[in-house]
Amino acid sequence: MYEIVGVRFKPAGKIYYFDPGDLPIQKETHVIVETARGVEYGRVVVGKREVSEESVVLPLKQVMRIATESDELTLAENRERARQAMTTFREKVARHQLEMKLVDAEYTFDRNKLIFYFTAEGRVDFRELVKDLASVFRVRIELRQIGVRDEAKILGGIGPCGRLLCCSTWMGEFDPVSIRMAKDQSLSLNPSKISGLCGRLMCCLKFENDAYQDQDAMA
Repeated sequence: MYEIVGVRFKPAGKIYYFDPGDLPIQKETHVIVETARGVEYGRVVVGKREVSEESVVLPLKQVMRIATESDELTLAENRERARQAMTTFREKVARHQLEMKLVDAEYTFDRNKLIFYFTAEGRVDFRELVKDLASVFRVRIELRQIGVRDEAKILGGIGPCGRLLCCSTWMGEFDPVSIRMAKDQSLSLNPSKISGLCGRLMCCLKFENDAYQDQDAMA
């Protein structure tokens, strides 16, 4: 068995597991951890618990430390810098005449990498753009092309139900959704009725699907 804590780096992001070591970590504690992309600031959403080896990806990295007020200030500064970087990014995209739409930008906590998230109709050759951005910001630059569902998750909004989007408030990952699910629930197949803000099938079609399948099995 392994003792773990679950950490999220975004409000509705994927949960990653770390070894808490001897630190007095509880749920909602903010921590500093080392990840594959650098040192990051995260929130503990799963308190200390023991899990089997099959439930985690080994080796587990240990939590570096509990976050301090100084770390919170660094996080706020990183967010402001990333916001300002978005203006420069748009200027450079226009100069290079690239067909891409910027969605978001973020620095890793240690400020060693600046990541830009964008959407585009097809593949984009952004090699010269990356070189240009690296000369301006003097850090590692990563451009990540995302889909419309990820764009909705980042930007948020109000769904057809009148509530905040599930993907931007609590869903850690997207589950596959099919038109068959709408048919099994006797819903209208009009795209405007079963599509979310992103234009894809609504994620909530998946939520009740198992109940409908169980009902059909019992019939």
